[in-house]
Amino acid sequence: MAGRCDICGKEKLYGQNVSHANNKTKRVFRANLKLVRGRVQGRVANYKVCTRCIKAFKIEKL
Repeated sequence: MAGRCDICGKEKLYGQNVSHANNKTKRVFRANLKLVRGRVQGRVANYKVCTRCIKAFKIEKL
């Protein structure tokens, strides 16, 4: 199951945790995805959609 928004294509980003002592370790910023049953271009299905697309009404929730 890929961590990607079905509408805008937003996916995970890579970065670093930085401690007070300036030690750096790798980390992942994941997209805030929700499973939504909705309609996109007249097609009804279950979509993994980021919350920004839900707020912008890019998907019509059923």
